[in-house]
Amino acid sequence: MQRQYTGTAGKITNCQIGVFLAYATGQGRALVDRELYLPRSWTGDPLRLAAAGVPAGTGFATKPELLQQMIKRAAAAGMPFGWVAADEAYGDNGPMRDYLEEEEIAYVLAVSRDHLLAMPVGRRRADELAARLPRRAWQRLSCGYGAKGERRYDWALVAAGRPGISLLIRRSISRPSQLAFYLCHTPRPAPLSRLVKVAGARWAVEECF
Repeated sequence: MQRQYTGTAGKITNCQIGVFLAYATGQGRALVDRELYLPRSWTGDPLRLAAAGVPAGTGFATKPELLQQMIKRAAAAGMPFGWVAADEAYGDNGPMRDYLEEEEIAYVLAVSRDHLLAMPVGRRRADELAARLPRRAWQRLSCGYGAKGERRYDWALVAAGRPGISLLIRRSISRPSQLAFYLCHTPRPAPLSRLVKVAGARWAVEECF
C-alpha cells in the first residue's frame, strides 16, 4: 500500500491496486485471475518485500504487463475465449497490443482521443478521424444491458492502414460531443455489431465486484 492514483477513488490516495481478469459470456461473468500491482518503491526495496511476504524474485511490472501475464496463463490453461477487451490504460500500451496481434488474439481496446492511428495518408488522431465522418457513417446500436437498461449509442468504424486494424467510435445520443474510442484487431472479419458487443463487455470486470 502507498499513496498512488486509483480510478476507483478518482484521486491519489493510500491504496492497493490490483489488475483483474474477468471471463464474460452470455450466461454470466466471473473473475478468473488477479495480480497485485507493486510500485517501484516496493520492488526496489527487498527488505520491505520480504517483510510483507512478497515471493522472492518478484520484480516491477506495469499494469499492462500484469494483464499480459494473465492472458498468457489463460491461454496456456486452455480457457476458450474469442476476444480481449480493456480500458485506455491497456489500449494505449503498444507492447500489449503487439503481443495480442502476434498471438492473433482479437481485441477491442479503449484508447484515448489523441491516440494516433496509422492511415494510408499518414498518422491521424482518433478524434480527428471522428470529426471527418459523414452522417451516414453512424449506426445506432446497443452494446448490451446496463443498470438503466439497454446501452444505446451511435457507432462508426474506420479502417486503418493495416489489415485487421480499425477504429471503433462511440457517440452519445443525447450528447453527441461525448465520444469514446476503441482500437480493434480482427484476425478474421467481424461485423460492426460484434465489435460493439465486445466493447460493451469491457464493463464485465467492474460488474464482477
